[in-house]
Amino acid sequence: MMTRIGQVVMLHHAGDREEARGRYLGLWAEIGEDGDPLHRCTLAHYMADAQDDPNDELAWDLRALSAAEGLTESRLARHEQSLAVRALYPSLHLNLAADYVKLGRPEAARSHLTRARAVVGALSDDGYGDGVRAAIARLEQKVAGMPPGGDERPDRGATGGDALGPPRRSS
Repeated sequence: MMTRIGQVVMLHHAGDREEARGRYLGLWAEIGEDGDPLHRCTLAHYMADAQDDPNDELAWDLRALSAAEGLTESRLARHEQSLAVRALYPSLHLNLAADYVKLGRPEAARSHLTRARAVVGALSDDGYGDGVRAAIARLEQKVAGMPPGGDERPDRGATGGDALGPPRRSS
């Protein structure tokens, strides 16, 4: 299943967002809500990036976090020896913080940035880890400039610019 997810990721990165979204949904139907947590976490993590609506992106990122919470070290080790479950959390919380920024919800974003920062030590000292740490710092700066409060007006979405989330691991 991870290979199939990776193939759709490549399709998505090649620019065919709509086709990728359809294939992700097909894989999600195969996996099911109660399927392997590694597959659900991975697929939801990438499916979030294929969304046009920030609310949909948030829903998929929440699914990824929920699946990660059901993931064990032994299950993850069967897929990738060097990755620990705790190393997933900085990126997952960063993605959620970025979603909340897009939705104009700075307090929720701050909460997830705090969670990301609290577990950032689980990241390796490599390009991916450095990228996630840098993305956390960039988003912290952006959120620091936002007014306090939980304004949830739907017209307070993203205004463009640099990507707010972390770099994605290749499958």
